[in-house]
Amino acid sequence: MRSLAQPESDRDVGIKFLRMIPSAVKPIPADSSASGTLPVRAYRYCEPVRLASQLGWYVFPPIDFRLVWDGRVILFKCAGLDSWMQVDALQFPKFKGQFDASAPADVRGYSPPFISAVPEGGSFQLWSGLVLKTPPGVFAYVRSPINHTPDNHTFTYEGIIETDTWFGPLFTNIKILKTDTEIIYRRNQPILQVYPVNSDFLSLAAVRDFGFVESLDEYEEKDWADYKDTIVDRVGPKRKKGSYARQSRKSKRQ
Repeated sequence: MRSLAQPESDRDVGIKFLRMIPSAVKPIPADSSASGTLPVRAYRYCEPVRLASQLGWYVFPPIDFRLVWDGRVILFKCAGLDSWMQVDALQFPKFKGQFDASAPADVRGYSPPFISAVPEGGSFQLWSGLVLKTPPGVFAYVRSPINHTPDNHTFTYEGIIETDTWFGPLFTNIKILKTDTEIIYRRNQPILQVYPVNSDFLSLAAVRDFGFVESLDEYEEKDWADYKDTIVDRVGPKRKKGSYARQSRKSKRQ
């Protein structure tokens, strides 16, 4: 997987990933090329696609492994296993002892499972091996990597975790869509993209309280001026390729 270099920042935003499984991969900032998979024209000129692609961080599985769903049960296999194991609530290899050796006495025996089957057919929970802490009022939006070509064999559910209070495993729920097909996960390929969400925008009051203009007759003079600047002044011979992207990137540097 290719990842573009990201600008460093001296500003601490209060986001902290904590490794539990020793082999868990350190998250990396998501990049604007979607790991090099975006078409060149989209990468150069489509700033909305670039901005969405670089939200937050990529999160990876802590081990290379394979899964198969035979229509009844999910089977698991990784390096060191000669045969397939049925997924129920599998601990990460050798992790239980490592966890108990480090945890205080009243926490020992409570290491989270690495992969767990759930009641819905072909579905499972997968743990990244990490825990995430965010500042008060900031939650974690967890989803599949943005603008990456989707895997036709699986579907990753999206979720919002209240990581300002939930100090538990950073996991996701995945559904296998095809039976008798090996699903391959690799440590160098992201399974998730995680980015912060302000909880203020998640309340019912917030989504109900918005403005709405009923018709063109109610547009204000500034609305029309903004439309002219955005659309009319960029059409035909006046249009400069990539002008939106240049203006957007310039405003971020100021």
